[in-house]
Amino acid sequence: MVTIDKETSDKVAFMTFIITKFARAYKMNSQQAYLYLKKYGGIDYLDECWWALHTDNPFWAIRDLYEVCLSNGGMK
Repeated sequence: MVTIDKETSDKVAFMTFIITKFARAYKMNSQQAYLYLKKYGGIDYLDECWWALHTDNPFWAIRDLYEVCLSNGGMK
């Protein structure tokens, strides 16, 4: 049996939560949202900044992801 530490578990839980929220906000399913975020740098941003993002209102985390993706060629 593989166990993961609490920080990794928290990180995965937050990333799953925020990708789902992003999908709803931009009328995508979760898979589409993940692929979009992966393509335009949002997943890397989440991976690096999740700790700060999880302390704020999800609205702002979603907005930050939108801005990151937009600056990397994502659609407006």
